[in-house]
Amino acid sequence: MNKQAVILALATLILTACGSAPQRKVETRSPPAPVEDRAVGTPAAPAASAGGGYLAGDGPGADAPANLDAIPDAVPKSEPLHRYANRPYTALGKTYTPLTAAGNYRERGIASWYGKKFHGQRTSSGEVYDMYGMTAAHPTLPIPSYARVTNTASKKSVVVRVNDRGPFLHERVMDLSYTAAHKLGIIGNGSSEVEVESLAPDARVNTLAKADTVESKPLEKAELAASPTPPAASAAGSNVYLQLGAFKSPEAAETFMAQMRAKLGDAGKQLSVFLKDGLNRVHLGPYANQDAARSSAEGLKGKLGFKPMVNLR
Repeated sequence: MNKQAVILALATLILTACGSAPQRKVETRSPPAPVEDRAVGTPAAPAASAGGGYLAGDGPGADAPANLDAIPDAVPKSEPLHRYANRPYTALGKTYTPLTAAGNYRERGIASWYGKKFHGQRTSSGEVYDMYGMTAAHPTLPIPSYARVTNTASKKSVVVRVNDRGPFLHERVMDLSYTAAHKLGIIGNGSSEVEVESLAPDARVNTLAKADTVESKPLEKAELAASPTPPAASAAGSNVYLQLGAFKSPEAAETFMAQMRAKLGDAGKQLSVFLKDGLNRVHLGPYANQDAARSSAEGLKGKLGFKPMVNLR
């Protein structure tokens, strides 16, 4: 009789375990690398463990693309929220309630990155994680949604698409893809202080390195063009161009030009760098006249996320 009772109890336990909701495996990264305390100029105290900025077995891949800097940032767009990934959930004993609307959230904290150990695995959205894409994991931002992430030390910014949950340890605010971390300059440290800003689907973003960016005045209103007008073949010899960006260093200009070529396709062949007044200006053109350039600028606004300005050489 006692033996039967034990068997029944064990069977009940097994059925209960099988019937419970499966829990997402929580990653347990090592403590992030020390981050410089910008207020006093001294290193922050390291965590108790001397581990690196990522899990054992994780790290950069052996076949990383050679043009990581040319991989374009994510572009905010309207997407339906995932059916399951935005429900309240519990990880490591803490309950998280995801947000249901993007664009009204900003925080500052430590971000790190995840790489080859998770490359090719499913994210919380069900999508396959690509460490060379521009994505990120966050505990509560809507899935999917978009965020601007700024390295508070270098002021470099990127825009990522949030499609995964985490991190849950050491009070980190975000886990970035390998490429996003590379573009922010935090691969070597394993982690760094960042500012995370949630972006609305229709947000206009400019993700250039803020230290090198030169803001331009908005152009006067022009008639909306259905599509960007490519530089006219008859514009040879013209001095009318569209300026997409201006930088102090030629390296920053070349990097940005590569990003723009990826977005513009065939039209990107008309991009060039022009040095003027000590700035390396990324130009598209030439155009037959200023009206043609303005019309093209309106059409390019939706594709690039910003409106280029007319510039004369």
